Amino acid sequence: MRRQLLDPVGALSAPEVVRRLCGVQTQVASSAELAVRVRRRTSRRGEIARALSDGRLIKTWAMRGTLHLLTPEDGGALLSLLAAGRTWERPSWERYFGLSPKGIEALRVAARAALDGKLLTRDELIAAVIKQRGLGHVGDALRSGWGTLLKPLAWNGDLCFGPSRENRVTFQLPETASSRWAGVPDPDEAAPLVIAAYFGAYGPATIGNFRNWLSRGRVSARQVQAWFDLVGDRLTEVRVGGQRVHILAEHADELAATKPTDAVRLLPGFDQYVLGPGTEEASVIPAKRRTAVSRQSGWIAPIVVAGGVVKGTWEIDRERVRVAWFREAGRPPRSRIEAEVERLAAILDRDLGSHIYHA
Repeated sequence: MRRQLLDPVGALSAPEVVRRLCGVQTQVASSAELAVRVRRRTSRRGEIARALSDGRLIKTWAMRGTLHLLTPEDGGALLSLLAAGRTWERPSWERYFGLSPKGIEALRVAARAALDGKLLTRDELIAAVIKQRGLGHVGDALRSGWGTLLKPLAWNGDLCFGPSRENRVTFQLPETASSRWAGVPDPDEAAPLVIAAYFGAYGPATIGNFRNWLSRGRVSARQVQAWFDLVGDRLTEVRVGGQRVHILAEHADELAATKPTDAVRLLPGFDQYVLGPGTEEASVIPAKRRTAVSRQSGWIAPIVVAGGVVKGTWEIDRERVRVAWFREAGRPPRSRIEAEVERLAAILDRDLGSHIYHA
């Protein structure tokens, strides 16, 4: 909870929160902003949009192929590891999209040229790309709302999202989005930095936790292990609940001195508290309750965290926060839940009551 800026709530700026969490998923923009604001003692509505506008954050496809907020200084290192998976070189990819690895390289060159000094809508970018020799057939695939064919470009630092234009998404070069953009380093250079950042935010954790958070299998276990070998003695192994896990060596004394917390936090949907370790991590989400949190079509519910463990879900129903407290978690700490509802109401600038029930 401390490393997640939840107990105590932190005083970092919005971009610093994003950096601490190694990115914030932003499939749902309002959830991403709330994920940052609940980790700050004071915050203002619209601060994520302002950070994107002035280049302190960028928005792009990143971990697990999903949209994320990243800091421009560190984002390239994260993208480098995703690019190292080279999913576009798989035969299944070429069969489906009709685009070879050489074709992807041509697409990269065409997209960078089209975006040079420009902010383009998806349709404008596609129109520029398909004019190029050998790329005329990829228009339909590029129009896919999932952006699958554009993700390799994002991972290689060839594009990121720009400000919307009349409710239409736009794309730009990362170096146009932010003067702070540090580029995409070699993956062997990036890996120790990313691994240290991940375990700084989500440790104790396993190598499997890291791999699932990064790519859900798009990067091979052998490659991930090779990256861990580069980290050396920055990580140390400990046992938690009988399981062998890793932490940053510099955090060992802090972990040993950490006392159990009774803090209660209401966290939004798609929060990094569960996406970091993964929804399969039973020490965070009890196994029998995984489907209450990880729902159909990849939807991740807002969660109630108490004592570091997910013990319920919540939703706003008109002017009430309905808290579904897991029955097996025992008696709900009503006063702490109500205090957290008050904090949520202040963040959202709404009058909100609470209704707590067993589920």
